[in-house]
Amino acid sequence: MEATEVVVLIICFAGMLLLGVPIAYSIGLATLATMLVTMGTWPALTTQAQRIATGLDSFALLAIPFFILAGQIMNRGGMARRLIDFARSLLGLLPGALAHVNILASMLFGAISGSAVAAASAVGGIMTPEMEKDGYERNYSAAVNITSATTGLLIPPSNILIVYSLASGGVSIAAL
Repeated sequence: MEATEVVVLIICFAGMLLLGVPIAYSIGLATLATMLVTMGTWPALTTQAQRIATGLDSFALLAIPFFILAGQIMNRGGMARRLIDFARSLLGLLPGALAHVNILASMLFGAISGSAVAAASAVGGIMTPEMEKDGYERNYSAAVNITSATTGLLIPPSNILIVYSLASGGVSIAAL
């Protein structure tokens, strides 16, 4: 990138943040403003339109926002609580049962939603206070929640494996 592009990008982004524009909109508008300044109006708009159409053309990539939507629906619909109750019924008598319940519930939620962030927020929001009531330290509860949320990414079909299958060019998503 040239110095002009960097300066325009940073000034636009910082200016919009100072005006109170949400971060996602600030990133998009600052990028579009940088393209308009450096490339001119017509090429910038046609390039953006082509990139948007290309992203919508890939059925495999459309699975990612739908996984995130499914995670939000499950979180608001109470499925996280049901998964935790199921995991607790399986692991309730083991030593350190709540940590094991957190791990199993995060794996199940992450496998269903395809997103580690959704699993961490849904399961962690419920399990962290319960683990603290049971005598676990707050730092330990957070560490268990964060590390267990990432294990759901290993269970297909997760967002990471979808991107991997597209990047590798020959691995089918169903085979993963």
